[in-house]
Amino acid sequence: MYNRGKTMSKAFSSSLPVMAGYMVLGFGFGIILDSRGYGLIWAVAMSVFIYAGSMQYVAIDLITGGVSLITTAVTTFMVNARHMFYAIAMLDTYRKAERGKPYMIYALTDEVYSLVCTIETDDMPEGVDKHRYCFWLSLFCQSYWVTGSALGAIAGAALPYDFAGVDFAMTALFVAVFVEQWITMKNHASAVTGLVCSLGCLLIFGADRFLIPTMILITIAVTVERRIGLFGKEGTDE
Repeated sequence: MYNRGKTMSKAFSSSLPVMAGYMVLGFGFGIILDSRGYGLIWAVAMSVFIYAGSMQYVAIDLITGGVSLITTAVTTFMVNARHMFYAIAMLDTYRKAERGKPYMIYALTDEVYSLVCTIETDDMPEGVDKHRYCFWLSLFCQSYWVTGSALGAIAGAALPYDFAGVDFAMTALFVAVFVEQWITMKNHASAVTGLVCSLGCLLIFGADRFLIPTMILITIAVTVERRIGLFGKEGTDE
């Protein structure tokens, strides 16, 4: 039987590693946004309604640089294209999520996707519903990002320091997520595929144009690898 308190507690404990990253990253975002003349309200609004991590960092330059709508749309697509594949991968997992499904899809960030991919129904304690667990997990993670962004905007307005280089925190988080997945997952085929495809496209297309070719190549590679059974059951060796 579903136990709400137990489900929320399980989701909260699972989200704690993300809290450490999101509070720092959100803090950096809020600081940078405030340094460009956009304060607390903007930081909170962007973190609630955009909630796109790296895209929010990019959006700062788009907002302050007078970039055209077409350029903004193309840039947004390139930066967030990976989320289309996340959503496709979660079709079966979220199929029976009922009322919480729209928000769960909206809140499917890199880190939430990583956590959801590592759970199995059999691993859930008694009383913990998998779909509600995913909902609360998503909600907790976004609350960390919003809180960090708000605190960063407040600190940016109050502290007279030079915060140059703060935006590197996003890169650091992606590295941490990759390492965590490498340690957790038994099968490293997907990680190696992502690395090889990304580095190959970076060398061929350059830093400004490699993202979309990388996504296309990874999609093809993963499809082929799944057909030949390289990932095993549910992406592991089990």
